[in-house]
Amino acid sequence: MGSKLIIFGLSNIAECAFEYFTHDSDYDVVAFTVDSAYIPENGEFMGKPVVPFEKLTEHFSCDECHVFVAVGAQQLNRFRTRKVEAAKAMGFKLASYVSSRAFVWPNVKLGEHVFIQEDNTIQPFAKIGNNVTLWAGNHIGHASEIKDNCFVTSHVVVSGHCIIGENSFLGVNASVADCVEVGQDNLIGMGAIISKNTPEDALYSTKKTELAKISARKFFKVEDV
Repeated sequence: MGSKLIIFGLSNIAECAFEYFTHDSDYDVVAFTVDSAYIPENGEFMGKPVVPFEKLTEHFSCDECHVFVAVGAQQLNRFRTRKVEAAKAMGFKLASYVSSRAFVWPNVKLGEHVFIQEDNTIQPFAKIGNNVTLWAGNHIGHASEIKDNCFVTSHVVVSGHCIIGENSFLGVNASVADCVEVGQDNLIGMGAIISKNTPEDALYSTKKTELAKISARKFFKVEDV
Protein backbone atom coordinates (compact mmCIF):
# COMPACT_ATOMS: atom_id res chain seq x y z
CA MET A 1 0.00 0.00 0.00
CA GLY A 2 1.39 3.42 -0.98
CA SER A 3 1.25 6.85 0.60
CA LYS A 4 -2.09 8.05 1.89
CA LEU A 5 -3.79 10.68 -0.25
CA ILE A 6 -6.56 13.20 0.44
CA ILE A 7 -8.24 14.75 -2.59
CA PHE A 8 -9.72 18.25 -2.39
CA GLY A 9 -12.94 18.54 -4.40
CA LEU A 10 -16.16 16.69 -5.18
CA SER A 11 -16.51 17.54 -8.87
CA ASN A 12 -16.05 15.41 -11.98
CA ILE A 13 -12.38 16.38 -11.88
CA ALA A 14 -12.17 14.91 -8.38
CA GLU A 15 -13.83 11.74 -9.69
CA CYS A 16 -11.21 11.51 -12.44
CA ALA A 17 -8.39 12.16 -9.98
CA PHE A 18 -9.70 9.38 -7.76
CA GLU A 19 -9.70 6.94 -10.69
CA TYR A 20 -6.22 7.86 -11.87
CA PHE A 21 -4.60 7.84 -8.44
CA THR A 22 -6.37 4.62 -7.46
CA HIS A 23 -5.57 2.59 -10.58
CA ASP A 24 -2.36 4.15 -11.88
CA SER A 25 -0.28 5.33 -8.91
CA ASP A 26 1.16 4.18 -5.61
CA TYR A 27 -1.21 6.42 -3.65
CA ASP A 28 -4.03 5.14 -1.47
CA VAL A 29 -6.93 7.61 -1.47
CA VAL A 30 -8.24 7.69 2.10
CA ALA A 31 -10.58 10.70 2.01
CA PHE A 32 -11.92 13.72 0.18
CA THR A 33 -12.05 17.22 1.57
CA VAL A 34 -13.91 20.45 0.79
CA ASP A 35 -14.80 23.61 2.67
CA SER A 36 -17.21 22.79 5.48
CA ALA A 37 -20.16 24.50 3.76
CA TYR A 38 -20.02 21.93 0.95
CA ILE A 39 -19.86 18.69 2.91
CA PRO A 40 -22.52 16.31 1.46
CA GLU A 41 -25.32 15.17 3.74
CA ASN A 42 -24.13 11.57 3.82
CA GLY A 43 -20.56 12.66 4.49
CA GLU A 44 -19.17 10.46 1.71
CA PHE A 45 -17.95 10.66 -1.89
CA MET A 46 -16.81 7.75 -4.07
CA GLY A 47 -17.14 5.54 -1.01
CA LYS A 48 -14.68 7.64 1.00
CA PRO A 49 -15.29 10.02 3.91
CA VAL A 50 -15.46 13.75 3.21
CA VAL A 51 -13.89 15.93 5.90
CA PRO A 52 -13.90 19.73 6.31
CA PHE A 53 -10.83 21.31 4.79
CA GLU A 54 -10.60 23.76 7.69
CA LYS A 55 -10.22 20.84 10.12
CA LEU A 56 -8.06 18.58 7.98
CA THR A 57 -5.19 18.43 10.47
CA GLU A 58 -7.61 17.27 13.18
CA HIS A 59 -8.41 14.17 11.13
CA PHE A 60 -5.13 13.36 9.36
CA SER A 61 -1.43 13.64 10.07
CA CYS A 62 0.65 15.88 7.83
CA ASP A 63 3.48 13.38 8.15
CA GLU A 64 1.40 10.51 6.80
CA CYS A 65 -0.80 12.08 4.11
CA HIS A 66 -0.38 13.94 0.86
CA VAL A 67 -2.99 16.30 -0.62
CA PHE A 68 -4.06 16.76 -4.22
CA VAL A 69 -6.35 19.65 -5.19
CA ALA A 70 -8.63 18.35 -7.95
CA VAL A 71 -10.01 21.66 -9.18
CA GLY A 72 -10.26 23.13 -12.67
CA ALA A 73 -9.48 26.59 -13.99
CA GLN A 74 -11.99 28.59 -11.94
CA GLN A 75 -10.97 32.24 -11.54
CA LEU A 76 -8.18 31.63 -14.05
CA ASN A 77 -6.73 28.93 -11.82
CA ARG A 78 -6.66 31.16 -8.72
CA PHE A 79 -9.04 29.02 -6.69
CA ARG A 80 -6.97 25.88 -7.19
CA THR A 81 -3.79 27.81 -6.43
CA ARG A 82 -5.19 29.16 -3.14
CA LYS A 83 -6.18 25.70 -1.97
CA VAL A 84 -2.78 24.30 -2.90
CA GLU A 85 -1.08 27.03 -0.87
CA ALA A 86 -3.47 26.48 2.04
CA ALA A 87 -2.71 22.75 2.11
CA LYS A 88 1.02 23.51 2.12
CA ALA A 89 0.55 26.01 4.92
CA MET A 90 -1.10 23.28 6.99
CA GLY A 91 2.04 21.22 6.54
CA PHE A 92 0.81 18.65 4.03
CA LYS A 93 2.97 17.43 1.17
CA LEU A 94 1.49 17.80 -2.31
CA ALA A 95 0.83 14.85 -4.59
CA SER A 96 1.42 14.71 -8.34
CA TYR A 97 0.11 12.32 -10.94
CA VAL A 98 1.87 11.45 -14.20
CA SER A 99 0.10 8.81 -16.26
CA SER A 100 2.01 5.64 -17.03
CA ARG A 101 0.69 6.17 -20.56
CA ALA A 102 2.17 9.63 -20.99
CA PHE A 103 5.46 10.09 -22.86
CA VAL A 104 7.71 12.33 -20.78
CA TRP A 105 11.30 12.64 -21.93
CA PRO A 106 13.79 11.92 -19.11
CA ASN A 107 15.24 15.44 -18.97
CA VAL A 108 11.87 17.17 -18.68
CA LYS A 109 11.59 19.18 -15.48
CA LEU A 110 8.33 18.76 -13.58
CA GLY A 111 7.16 21.06 -10.78
CA GLU A 112 5.15 20.01 -7.75
CA HIS A 113 1.42 19.25 -7.81
CA VAL A 114 1.15 18.41 -11.51
CA PHE A 115 -1.61 16.31 -13.09
CA ILE A 116 -0.58 14.80 -16.42
CA GLN A 117 -3.03 12.42 -18.06
CA GLU A 118 -2.60 9.76 -20.73
CA ASP A 119 -1.30 10.39 -24.25
CA ASN A 120 0.54 13.59 -23.37
CA THR A 121 3.84 13.93 -25.25
CA ILE A 122 6.36 16.13 -23.48
CA GLN A 123 9.51 16.49 -25.51
CA PRO A 124 13.17 16.98 -24.45
CA PHE A 125 14.19 20.02 -22.39
CA ALA A 126 10.59 21.06 -21.69
CA LYS A 127 9.62 22.46 -18.30
CA ILE A 128 6.28 22.03 -16.56
CA GLY A 129 5.75 24.40 -13.63
CA ASN A 130 3.99 23.94 -10.31
CA ASN A 131 0.27 23.27 -10.11
CA VAL A 132 -0.14 22.54 -13.83
CA THR A 133 -2.85 20.31 -15.30
CA LEU A 134 -2.35 18.65 -18.68
CA TRP A 135 -5.56 16.84 -19.60
CA ALA A 136 -5.33 13.98 -22.10
CA GLY A 137 -3.58 14.02 -25.46
CA ASN A 138 -1.47 17.20 -25.62
CA HIS A 139 1.86 17.86 -27.34
CA ILE A 140 4.37 20.01 -25.47
CA GLY A 141 7.27 20.70 -27.82
CA HIS A 142 10.99 20.61 -27.14
CA ALA A 143 12.39 23.29 -24.84
CA SER A 144 8.96 24.80 -24.20
CA GLU A 145 7.85 25.89 -20.75
CA ILE A 146 4.42 25.79 -19.15
CA LYS A 147 4.67 28.15 -16.21
CA ASP A 148 2.94 27.78 -12.83
CA ASN A 149 -0.81 27.35 -12.30
CA CYS A 150 -1.80 26.68 -15.92
CA PHE A 151 -4.57 24.40 -17.18
CA VAL A 152 -4.16 22.78 -20.61
CA THR A 153 -7.22 20.88 -21.79
CA SER A 154 -6.93 18.23 -24.56
CA HIS A 155 -5.24 17.91 -27.96
CA VAL A 156 -3.44 21.21 -27.54
CA VAL A 157 -0.21 21.70 -29.50
CA VAL A 158 2.48 23.84 -27.93
CA SER A 159 5.31 23.91 -30.45
CA GLY A 160 9.01 24.14 -29.65
CA HIS A 161 10.68 26.89 -27.62
CA CYS A 162 7.38 28.40 -26.44
CA ILE A 163 6.52 29.91 -23.07
CA ILE A 164 3.00 29.71 -21.65
CA GLY A 165 2.56 32.37 -18.97
CA GLU A 166 1.33 31.81 -15.44
CA ASN A 167 -2.35 31.10 -14.76
CA SER A 168 -3.22 30.64 -18.44
CA PHE A 169 -5.90 28.32 -19.84
CA LEU A 170 -5.58 26.62 -23.22
CA GLY A 171 -8.75 25.20 -24.73
CA VAL A 172 -9.28 22.03 -26.74
CA ASN A 173 -7.37 21.89 -30.05
CA ALA A 174 -5.61 25.21 -29.54
CA SER A 175 -2.24 25.56 -31.28
CA VAL A 176 0.76 27.70 -30.41
CA ALA A 177 3.45 28.20 -33.07
CA ASP A 178 7.20 27.82 -32.54
CA CYS A 179 9.01 30.34 -30.33
CA VAL A 180 5.82 32.12 -29.23
CA GLU A 181 5.37 33.51 -25.73
CA VAL A 182 1.83 33.48 -24.36
CA GLY A 183 1.40 36.15 -21.70
CA GLN A 184 0.26 35.37 -18.18
CA ASP A 185 -3.48 35.22 -17.45
CA ASN A 186 -4.33 34.34 -21.04
CA LEU A 187 -7.45 32.44 -22.08
CA ILE A 188 -6.74 30.70 -25.39
CA GLY A 189 -10.07 29.42 -26.63
CA MET A 190 -10.96 26.14 -28.29
CA GLY A 191 -9.36 25.79 -31.72
CA ALA A 192 -7.47 29.09 -31.52
CA ILE A 193 -4.22 29.46 -33.46
CA ILE A 194 -1.59 31.60 -31.77
CA SER A 195 1.29 32.55 -34.07
CA LYS A 196 2.60 35.70 -32.34
CA ASN A 197 3.46 36.68 -28.77
CA THR A 198 0.41 37.65 -26.74
CA PRO A 199 0.02 40.36 -24.09
CA GLU A 200 -0.91 39.77 -20.46
CA ASP A 201 -4.59 39.19 -19.65
CA ALA A 202 -5.64 38.41 -23.23
CA LEU A 203 -8.56 36.33 -24.48
CA TYR A 204 -8.49 34.66 -27.91
CA SER A 205 -11.54 32.91 -29.32
CA THR A 206 -12.66 31.46 -32.63
CA LYS A 207 -15.98 31.79 -34.36
CA LYS A 208 -18.53 29.13 -33.63
CA THR A 209 -19.41 26.68 -36.39
CA GLU A 210 -22.69 27.79 -37.92
CA LEU A 211 -25.73 25.64 -38.53
CA ALA A 212 -26.18 25.14 -42.29
CA LYS A 213 -29.43 26.05 -43.99
CA ILE A 214 -29.73 22.53 -45.38
CA SER A 215 -30.30 19.54 -43.10
CA ALA A 216 -27.98 16.53 -42.92
CA ARG A 217 -30.64 14.14 -44.26
CA LYS A 218 -31.43 16.42 -47.18
CA PHE A 219 -27.74 16.88 -47.98
CA PHE A 220 -27.28 13.11 -48.14
CA LYS A 221 -30.58 12.67 -49.98
CA VAL A 222 -31.96 10.32 -47.36
CA GLU A 223 -35.31 8.85 -48.39
CA ASP A 224 -37.81 7.75 -45.78
CA VAL A 225 -38.55 4.04 -46.01
